[in-house]
Amino acid sequence: MSEHNRHIQRRLKTRHVSMIALGGSIGTGLFVASGATVAQAGPLGAIVAYLAIGVMVYFLMTSLGEMATYSPTSGSFSDYAGKYVDPALGFAMGWNYWFNWAITLAVDIVAVGLVAEFWFPHTPGWIFSAGALLLIFLINIFSVGTFGEAEFWLSMIKVITIIAFLVVGLATIFGVIHSDINVMKNLSVGNHGFVGGPQAVLSVFVVAGFSFQGTELIGITAGEAKDPDKSVPKAINQVFWRILLFYILAIFVISALVYYKDPRLLSSSTQNIAVSPFTIVFKNAGIAFAASLMNAVILTSIVSSANSGSYASTRMLYAMARKGDAPKIFAKLSTRGVPVAALVLTTAIGLLAFIANTKGGSVAYTWLVNASGLTGFIAWVGIAISHYRFRRAYVAQGKSLSDLKYKAKWFPFGPLFALVISIGVIIGQDPDSFAHLNVEKIFVTYLSVPLFVILYFWYKVSHKTKLIALKDVDLEQYK
Repeated sequence: MSEHNRHIQRRLKTRHVSMIALGGSIGTGLFVASGATVAQAGPLGAIVAYLAIGVMVYFLMTSLGEMATYSPTSGSFSDYAGKYVDPALGFAMGWNYWFNWAITLAVDIVAVGLVAEFWFPHTPGWIFSAGALLLIFLINIFSVGTFGEAEFWLSMIKVITIIAFLVVGLATIFGVIHSDINVMKNLSVGNHGFVGGPQAVLSVFVVAGFSFQGTELIGITAGEAKDPDKSVPKAINQVFWRILLFYILAIFVISALVYYKDPRLLSSSTQNIAVSPFTIVFKNAGIAFAASLMNAVILTSIVSSANSGSYASTRMLYAMARKGDAPKIFAKLSTRGVPVAALVLTTAIGLLAFIANTKGGSVAYTWLVNASGLTGFIAWVGIAISHYRFRRAYVAQGKSLSDLKYKAKWFPFGPLFALVISIGVIIGQDPDSFAHLNVEKIFVTYLSVPLFVILYFWYKVSHKTKLIALKDVDLEQYK
């Protein structure tokens, strides 16, 4: 097969697409940091924040689902932004998202070494990190089917753990497992379950927002899904309810069984597996190996996140190269339909950041992490804007909404609500730095925003692009 005739291969089954989206949004945010959210905002404060962000993410997913079902592409929201809004927005979103996941890959690789120290305190962590990076590279270079299968089973481990946690937790709450915990007292703490006022709830909004990031992977997997017309809508409906059920029920169990002032909950923001709220609940139920169990699950979560990150960034770079927004070499595919050059560059970025961290260049590493901090939320803003423009252009050009294979609900409320909440979460990252005019802190926290703006305006000025008129929006479907 000549290079010109090679195409990405549609080998992702419906179960793969569903699990990739589910696995992408369930990680250390739920297993470790969820305890700190209960300590900060109280039981009801944490539940309200996660519920609000969950509803917002549902609207985002339906918006992305409508576009991805209509025109599936590995470039996803970057391609949609470029076609339905402004080519400059598509360019900035594509590089923004590639950078986000390439750096996330590096962060996760470093984390693998730290987590492995739990069992092997006398072995250098870089050995486990290097092994994980090699494993992820091999999974991604074979075929998209290999990636999908690996991610399916990695995500399955997380799902089984959460179900086990909920069963044990609810059995403890209802007295099936003997306990002297006062559930009602734990749930009614503070001002009827709220602690710290609106500011505390807003801070949990930010944590919840980070926890839900990764659901937008559905859009990228659509480009290699076997039957996107069926698998994407099914994945969106399944994943939303599973995530919401898992997060809300998990927060409820934690709130009911662990007092919000328990110092171990506050410690859970430091990524210490021994004080993960999951570990605390399992230990209280008499499961002696709880810490080892959760360490294994968290290690699985990190490898899963790195695996998804490698896939997402590789496919985004490939899609940008295809439309001329990145060097053409990254559009080349292997005989198995894998963009090898894009995968090699993404892996190299992860390797360089990992080396910088292990060789003592922690300042450079920290800047990279900070620079990628808000990129996921910027992607969400772009998805909301793109869908709003897509639907308006679709109607303006005289097309019938009944012809859409999947239609997002509650338009235009859905994308507008998601847009407002996403922007609010971005602004709410660190309001104290604005209150005290701490310029250095503002710059570090919001570094992703100026990087995105620079990319946007550089492309806009150099290519003289304009907002595309609704009647001129290209609604041709990707093949």
